[in-house]
Amino acid sequence: MKFILFGFLIAFKFSCNSIKRSLSYSPQLPPTFADTLTWKDTIQPVTKSDAEWKQLLTQEEYEVLREKGTERPFTGKYWNLHEEGVYICKACKLPLFSSESKFESGTGWPSFYKAIQNSHLSILKDTSFGMIREEVNCARCGGHLGHVFDDGPEPTGLRYCMNSVSLDFVKK
Repeated sequence: MKFILFGFLIAFKFSCNSIKRSLSYSPQLPPTFADTLTWKDTIQPVTKSDAEWKQLLTQEEYEVLREKGTERPFTGKYWNLHEEGVYICKACKLPLFSSESKFESGTGWPSFYKAIQNSHLSILKDTSFGMIREEVNCARCGGHLGHVFDDGPEPTGLRYCMNSVSLDFVKK
């Protein structure tokens, strides 16, 4: 009986692994604004080598998303954008923020008071440059997006201060 059960468990494990391989994730840009609102995602990690990221991203995108850089304030394409839509991760296209939660922070970076879903963000302690901050990363690809601060407007009191270069915009 033990051998039959053991054989069944091994067969089950191999079949699960082959199913997992056949369902490997390949990120696609949501084709429409409506798709970003109904996007159902299990946040399966996207892992790529540095060489693969360098092929997919511009030098500036790579520096910010993969090396935790920061674009200069008032230079990004989204800091002063006032159109309706959804901001998605530049690297893996995961929907992150809605234009409905965007506000003018005066910092020169696009700022939001809440995420589309908290599970789409990963928050890490950042002690670089002699400061203690909370770094915001994409939960799917680990790309650096910016930082979150507790000086934002109600109802959350948060200010997600993002780099434009880390984002794409899907217009409503």
